Amino acid sequence: MAVSGIFGAGGALAVGLAGFEPREGQQLMAEAVEQLLCPADAGESEDRQARVLVVEAETGIGKTLAYLVPAILSGRKVVVSTATLNLQDQILEKEIPLVARVLGREVSALCLKGRENYLCLYRYYQYRSNPELPEAAEPRLVEIDRWLQQTSSGDRAELDWLGDSGGIWTKFSATANRCLGGECPEAADCYLNRVRRQAGAARLLIVNHHLFFSDLALRAAGYGELLPRYDSVIFDEAHHLENVATTFFGKSFSHYQLVELLGDIERQASAPPSTAQLNRLLSQTGGLRQRLESFSALFPAQQGRFHLQELVSAIGEQSWQEEVALLADALRRVAAATAALNDAGDGWQALAGRGEELAEKLVDIARMSDDHDFVHWYEKRQRAVVLSATPIEIADEMRRRLYGAVECCLLTSATLSSGGSFRYVQERLGLDPEGRFLRFASPFDYAGRSLIYVPESGFPEPAAEVFAERLAERVLEIVRLSRGRALVLCTSLKGMDALAEFLEEHLDYPLLVQGRASRNALLRDFRRRLDSVLLAVASFWEGVDIVGESLSCLIIDKLPFEVPTDPVIQARIARISQDGGKPFFAFQVPRAILTLRQGVGRLMRSATDRGVIAIMDVRLFSKGYGATFRKSLPAAPLSRDLAAVGDFFSGTAMSIAHPDESGIHRREEQ
Repeated sequence: MAVSGIFGAGGALAVGLAGFEPREGQQLMAEAVEQLLCPADAGESEDRQARVLVVEAETGIGKTLAYLVPAILSGRKVVVSTATLNLQDQILEKEIPLVARVLGREVSALCLKGRENYLCLYRYYQYRSNPELPEAAEPRLVEIDRWLQQTSSGDRAELDWLGDSGGIWTKFSATANRCLGGECPEAADCYLNRVRRQAGAARLLIVNHHLFFSDLALRAAGYGELLPRYDSVIFDEAHHLENVATTFFGKSFSHYQLVELLGDIERQASAPPSTAQLNRLLSQTGGLRQRLESFSALFPAQQGRFHLQELVSAIGEQSWQEEVALLADALRRVAAATAALNDAGDGWQALAGRGEELAEKLVDIARMSDDHDFVHWYEKRQRAVVLSATPIEIADEMRRRLYGAVECCLLTSATLSSGGSFRYVQERLGLDPEGRFLRFASPFDYAGRSLIYVPESGFPEPAAEVFAERLAERVLEIVRLSRGRALVLCTSLKGMDALAEFLEEHLDYPLLVQGRASRNALLRDFRRRLDSVLLAVASFWEGVDIVGESLSCLIIDKLPFEVPTDPVIQARIARISQDGGKPFFAFQVPRAILTLRQGVGRLMRSATDRGVIAIMDVRLFSKGYGATFRKSLPAAPLSRDLAAVGDFFSGTAMSIAHPDESGIHRREEQ
């Protein structure tokens, strides 16, 4: 069955799905994915690189069905990788059953999550049998006991009460650094082993980007694999790929990892019966803890991310290497003593392996000479230090590890282009510029159902001293015109807190502020209260799906440029400059545009939505790069007159400004 007979006016979706409306963009995307997976000429390319398709499909296209249907029909072993668990659940619980019903066939699909999402039976039984358990844990453990009699997956998502942080779950989740592998006495009943066996038989695997790139990293290092063999991969929410791949193509060593290892060794060594060898090991772990504290004391108290070379220069290269060697040697001695206990019971070899791996990572990261492809940095947190070596560019790694290892690869998202160009993602992700890049604009009626507002030319730019004050006053005016019903996205916590303080004094509508309740609770209240105002940063710029009147006004405080203090961002900017490029236009502007487009996309989530998008940054017109930003915005009328916002919400004739080539705006009544 060809997809052309499924997405058209008389196709299977129209017949089998009530209210389905054919969308040209959806059908064209489905046909392109079908051609990718099942080409007419299926011969291998000379360089054995994957066939790659890049599709930007804006909100309303229905891109999930557009790739799922041809993936299922292709008969291939396909991995679908997403950035969020929410999209994973949506695909498995909503989209795949729909496709199965419409196509009249069973779909072999499985969602495979990271190890930390599954319960480890061995660790749970160990924890459960501890006579010194805190009383507060007992009721939860009774619930888990009851759940274990019913569950076939061991997936924490089945425990609604668990919450995002997990709490008690961390004591017995099936993390890699605690796994006994074939030595585990519970291996036959292991939930992770069970789901991996099922994954081997499934034709469609749903995973997230972190799990996918963790698998790539393990394969490259020769440590095995997390996913069964596949020949095609589909990346949804592909705008996250560079950040996720960067994490797994580098190395890190953390204070927390070592503390956790020591805790695991000490718990196992403290179990009866006690022996002289175990007591000596406990003495060694105590010494290693002291050595770790001395090493951590080398780092300044200031929290944040910093170049490692700056620290080394401050304390001296020789002193630094001596401290690294002392810690690494102490870690190796503990690892050797742990390995020597392998005949004493389960798990000692796994613990020793963790120690050896941590020592190797520490030494590799600390040795910075002649390493021009990686940036070495550290992050100081409240109670821990993390050392990292991160690749400055991942294009070559993507070509070698990903495009050179699969037959077909689809990258799709609502936001992959900036200013109408795919050049940024093409360069950053190592994509062939001669490859196939498609864009499908949203079918939503932005022109008739929305308005973009930017303040007048006299409004201060974000760098001005009076910006925060004027911003707060103008946001208050807009929110009064919209009668609440507003999501305000800020680019910094400081800016959000200042705005919240002002609005609390002057606003007559319920005010919800990120950090004062959980994300889910805030979104639930925002949906329920039709006049509330929600202030947020970071994660709320994407993944927020509020359909209907509750979100009728979206306000963005300023263009989301990253402050270039992060060592990785700085290194990438420097590399572009060294290569003769212009990092502001080649790197910083495109990244800001992609983030802005994600934020703007929160307003229109259905064909019946309507509202105002207010971007409070006059640099959209006062700076030359503003034209590139404007070109990336939805095809909505734009006004720089606050009266137009009032007209929009009052339902009267809308006052609209149309930019001409000179940037001068005229008003027209419509």
